Amino acid sequence: MSSPRRSGVQLHVTSLPEGRLGDSARAFVDWLAAAGQSVWQLLPLSVPDEAGSPYKSPSAFACSPALLEHPDAPVTDEEVAAFAEREGYWLDSWTSYGGDVRAQVRFDREWGALRDYAAERGVRLMGDVPIYVAPDGADERAWPAIFDTSAVAGVPPDAYAETGQLWGNPLYRWDVLEAQDYRWWVERLRRTFALFDLVRLDHFRGFAAYWAVPADEETAMNGTWEPGPGRALFDAATTELGPLPVLAEDLGDIDQPVLDLRDALGYPGMAVLQFGFEPGAAKDPGDSPHEVANLVEHQVVYTATHDNDTTVGWWADLPRKRRRTARRLGVDPDDPAWSLVELAWRSPAELAMTQAQDLLRLGSEARMNTPGVEGGWRWRMQPGALTERLATELRALTEETGRA
Repeated sequence: MSSPRRSGVQLHVTSLPEGRLGDSARAFVDWLAAAGQSVWQLLPLSVPDEAGSPYKSPSAFACSPALLEHPDAPVTDEEVAAFAEREGYWLDSWTSYGGDVRAQVRFDREWGALRDYAAERGVRLMGDVPIYVAPDGADERAWPAIFDTSAVAGVPPDAYAETGQLWGNPLYRWDVLEAQDYRWWVERLRRTFALFDLVRLDHFRGFAAYWAVPADEETAMNGTWEPGPGRALFDAATTELGPLPVLAEDLGDIDQPVLDLRDALGYPGMAVLQFGFEPGAAKDPGDSPHEVANLVEHQVVYTATHDNDTTVGWWADLPRKRRRTARRLGVDPDDPAWSLVELAWRSPAELAMTQAQDLLRLGSEARMNTPGVEGGWRWRMQPGALTERLATELRALTEETGRA
């Protein structure tokens, strides 16, 4: 994903004022261009689960009809036939589950138009690939041999949850996938790169080793680490698709084999500035990759992600000792959100990203998600919140720091 110094904003489609594709999506692209930004990062476009999360979708391939600007637009038989030929690998899995092929045709039509609109204005779209699929979804029903249901996905106890996070997704039979040259994953990535210019691989550490929890457990505490596919999956995908413009989401319980895999593949990892100031950010002071002094060029730095509190909310809960450290490093207690934006933009990282909520200096009421806690995924930006003045300020910072 090597590129000139760039910057951008993270905002999901459901957080646009209209909550879907259409005028507000195009207006956001226009605002990004006016603000000098070249990347728009979104969450997965997949059909969300009952809680609204796009990370536990019933299909790894289908896009959500709820995001459509024109859900009743006519679709010709010729369009359906062309789409079915192009997306033949997965389409039957979705229609057998009850999905509507015409809705997928409409989505590809609208999304393609938006992507062209963004490209004309110098804005690239970054997507997100959840590592796992929903239990008993279209994928598990269509390809049962590649899934293991004796254990489920999760992560061990961490800063988010004392008993770990029990996600409950089926795990992969990596041995079966290997025997099939990782076809399902190659096709999933093919579909993803048909939608996006760049992609964040969620829970990248699971490709090195993943936390497997017996299916009858009530928490994630009693899981075990099991080996993932390593680089074999990515080599298979690269052979089929060419170089993969991806970012490795290497947050959480990361060990050296995860870093070795990331570096061997040449993928940039992530740093989150909030983590660099938090208690327990590293075993030894100064060791955290999220600390400002430790940021590197081949990396993507965030003020926060969709799983974090907004910076204003985070600052309100930050211990006094950590606030003193943050002030020494350039965080203005009267404007912490913009301070983190400045730190990210001035960093050596090749790509700097912020949440729209941080640009708007919003509090915890605008948080998108709290891992392991029900609710979330519902924040929506007010019309006109991103002003011309804010665009001018962000463009000035972007030009001053040599980004685009």
